Amino acid sequence: MLRFDNPDGGVWKQGFDISYHGNEWDKEPLEVFVVPHSHNDPGWLKTFDDYYRDQTQHILNNMLLHLAQDTRRKMIWSEISYFSKWWNDIDSQKRDTVRRLLRNGQLEMATGGWVMPDEANTHYFALIDQLMEGHQWLEANLGVKPTSGWAVDPFGHSPSMAYFLKRAGLASMLIQRVHYAVKKQFATKKTLEFYWRQNWDPASSSDMMCHMMPFYSYDIPHTCGPDPSICCQFDFHRLPGGRISCPWRIPPQPITDHNIRERSLLLLDQYRKKSRLFRTGVLLVPLGDDFRWAESSEWQNQFNNYQRLFTYLNTHSELHVKAQFGTISDYFRALRNRTARTGINLPVLSGDFFTYADRDDHYWSGYYTSRPFYKRLDRLLESHLRAAEILYSLTLAEMRRAEAGGVSGYRGDFPAGEAYQLLIVARRNLGLFQHHDAVTGTSKDWVVMDYGKRLYHSILALKEVLVNSAHWLILKDKAAYRHEPSSAFLQMDEVQPSQDTLPKKTILTVGRASRMLVVYNPVSQKRSAVVSIYVDSPAVRVVSMETGQPIPAQLSAVWAEPTRMSLKAYKLSFIAEVPPLALVLYHLLHAPDKDDSTQRANYTFLARDWQESQSIDTGPFKASRLQGDEANAPLVLANAHIQTWTSPSSGLLEKMKLAGDGLERHVQVRFFWYGTSPNHDKSGAYLFLPDGEAKPYSASLPPQVRVTRGPVFSEITSCFQHFTHTLRLFHVEGLEGHSVELSNLVDIRSEVNRELVMRLVTDVASGDHFYTDLNGFQIQPRRTLAKLPLQANFYPMTTMAYVQDSNSRLTLLTGQSLGVASLKSGNLEVVLDRRLQQDDNRGLGQGVTDNKLTASCFRLLLERRRRQEKEVALVSYPSLISHASSLHLLQPLLSMAVNPASSAASLPLLPSYQPIRKALPCDLHLLNLRTIQNKEGAGPSDQSALILHRKGFDCDVLNTPAHLHCGTTHGELDLDNMFTSLSVHNLQRVTLTLMHPENESGNDAGDSDSRSHHVKLEPMEVRTIQVQIG
Repeated sequence: MLRFDNPDGGVWKQGFDISYHGNEWDKEPLEVFVVPHSHNDPGWLKTFDDYYRDQTQHILNNMLLHLAQDTRRKMIWSEISYFSKWWNDIDSQKRDTVRRLLRNGQLEMATGGWVMPDEANTHYFALIDQLMEGHQWLEANLGVKPTSGWAVDPFGHSPSMAYFLKRAGLASMLIQRVHYAVKKQFATKKTLEFYWRQNWDPASSSDMMCHMMPFYSYDIPHTCGPDPSICCQFDFHRLPGGRISCPWRIPPQPITDHNIRERSLLLLDQYRKKSRLFRTGVLLVPLGDDFRWAESSEWQNQFNNYQRLFTYLNTHSELHVKAQFGTISDYFRALRNRTARTGINLPVLSGDFFTYADRDDHYWSGYYTSRPFYKRLDRLLESHLRAAEILYSLTLAEMRRAEAGGVSGYRGDFPAGEAYQLLIVARRNLGLFQHHDAVTGTSKDWVVMDYGKRLYHSILALKEVLVNSAHWLILKDKAAYRHEPSSAFLQMDEVQPSQDTLPKKTILTVGRASRMLVVYNPVSQKRSAVVSIYVDSPAVRVVSMETGQPIPAQLSAVWAEPTRMSLKAYKLSFIAEVPPLALVLYHLLHAPDKDDSTQRANYTFLARDWQESQSIDTGPFKASRLQGDEANAPLVLANAHIQTWTSPSSGLLEKMKLAGDGLERHVQVRFFWYGTSPNHDKSGAYLFLPDGEAKPYSASLPPQVRVTRGPVFSEITSCFQHFTHTLRLFHVEGLEGHSVELSNLVDIRSEVNRELVMRLVTDVASGDHFYTDLNGFQIQPRRTLAKLPLQANFYPMTTMAYVQDSNSRLTLLTGQSLGVASLKSGNLEVVLDRRLQQDDNRGLGQGVTDNKLTASCFRLLLERRRRQEKEVALVSYPSLISHASSLHLLQPLLSMAVNPASSAASLPLLPSYQPIRKALPCDLHLLNLRTIQNKEGAGPSDQSALILHRKGFDCDVLNTPAHLHCGTTHGELDLDNMFTSLSVHNLQRVTLTLMHPENESGNDAGDSDSRSHHVKLEPMEVRTIQVQIG
């Protein structure tokens, strides 16, 4: 166990003194690779476009000029978002120079993703998508396939990223921001270079060679060796007379004949000391920083002075050193050669590198929640992109099928090319937001707004793709399709007025004529779930177009204020049964006869003394007040699967019970405030530095509590000053009935230096152990350590966290990334929003004060376990129900209404579109069906990337698979029998991002016959298959 202490290490403040004898390199010379790089944030203190205009384009232009002058000069680049923008601006001659530099190894594309992504808040769909977008751009424009990863600035590192890079065909990777005590421990044990293995991998198929940089930063003072005051003297951009200097007040000197020996030996001493932290004599020395190499003078000063040093070192054989400029892959190639030749073995490690601290008790756990409004908007764009990709790909596939059968005019004027451009822009905007200063919430206010506008406009664009694709698919006569942008045939039921406001429901007019509603299920398993829309009249009912039968439904009030309902809208909720990836149509019918219309919810209000005089306007709904003894009794909600008890004073959850087996747990929902430290260093966008333990939330007035009871759902809403909290229980036999929905509408804009927390206080005997997900892809066991400060025990929660004991598990599923902790046995707490008035001295230069009215949504799942554990397992998985419930949050049913003003409103429609013959296995997730770009132009090709993930699940959590509408098949899938009428052709097994045939990458294919349409995935495997569907 690490001590996590922080003694003064001398010149290497967070380390120790390093010594050597001098003869260590007599047999094998020290081989040094100095790797020039420029870290270009796609937005941080400036917007993406402003950085490009002011700095990035000049860096890349200078790169062409100065690398071409000397073949010994080298450079790496990683952010393809910038490189692609620059590529569009340069002429064919410069493009030829780029290709030549790539061919001769002077320029390397490292990682090759659209951005250098955050690894804490990002969901694996978006991580893979931005990696694929970058790799596809590189292949199409440069013919380049990256081999090494480069991640110097994400604030902590996830093994998910190592796995995805491995699956994409990369062979090695570099990381930097790791807790200083962990770095010191790794340096002591010489484990800074290791094979990173997934903790669920029983063999070595996931092993990824990884280099961890040992020192404080990736800037030049912290990369040549342990003494930054010396390394800074070899940053020749800081020569006297320039704009920047060395903080240690010893400036660099130009290398001359008079000082070259002294300067060379001083630098070599640092190289040698640094090399003693590693097992081989191959040394990596990055040379760069944020937006470096923008000025021509820097290129000349750095390259000319370093080349003189290298020449001196290399020509003095008694020094036993070979120094040169190199790329990151040059370095890893030499490292592999040295380990193979000398028989040195690198260790194998598993786990993650959260939570990051760069000094003292400064833990970077604040950014797990900062700007939660945009973390939620990120998930909305992600769900819309995935849904649109799949529906668009199916639409084109159906067109190809018809045309292959000799049917002409089948496409109508469907805007395939225009829609594909919208998809590309959305991919890139989602990719841009995965940047480690975007989804993290750590950019300037105006930069956040720029990201928000990009997300917002892409959501609007994807709605166009969705409604156009759905329109074409449900038309009986496809040739009758007409593209009418100004009066679309279908309209999404939600509208978001601007990038910084919450979505609002469209109010559908239900007149004498039937109104049609289309419901789309974007997942590959059948769903029985509640769809809610707003209508303008209570006289309405829902009928299935396919069967003509009425659908169970409920009419509820839309609340303008806690006790005043809207007179313009009513909430219509019905249970939709939708096959996998299907579109199903429903009629909304006018029902003037009250006995024939939808059953209405009843309302109960908890009266308090101060509320007695307040009138309650509930219009056509029955309402009552609870008073006296009734008002002091627990509020009970129940369905066929769960029973809940809530406090009559607050409306907050107190207890849960499973109806099936009687498992009962105290589960109390409570709210707390964290303040910030009274010391000089305070919480900010990155750091969480609280003023001690959280203090209970208290309001000057008790909350207004409203209870809704109905046939489809029941809920309890508590209106506090800073938030509105709702507990909802669905009366559904299917999956939605197995969990409790918790939602919050948070507004802390009136607060100063406060963070609002929702805490679950339970009697689950979890001890100091709990579990959080990494990127929605895998589970990482956690342990709360009393020896660490409170803020160190917070971790990222992308989709879920749970506590468990020998016979129960309580899982909190989340619809947005937030910070989570379990500070006491059985507890889980989530930071909902943060408002902080000051900068935390990490470069941003501002606090977090642009808070919005922010929605957060969760599902609470109580499950019975049957394993009697004696010790905590190193590997854990969610249950199948937990996986499926998470998808309900992240990939909800989407509803679209037929626009009565459209000229096509009277055209005959199909009652449903069902592309899948049967549901995919419960543990097999269709991550994406992504149309690949045409190699000859910017439009779509006839090829798609079918991306599948076989989820690992816990068999010891007792499930009820009948409610999942699917089974398991040991990871096997027959693509020939997957689709109802479509066929799969030209199947190619490829690496994750389509760069290589799978057998060329070194990845284990799982199934040996590359031509077979029978696919088998191992547990946790993510697989991409390139197919033509038609």
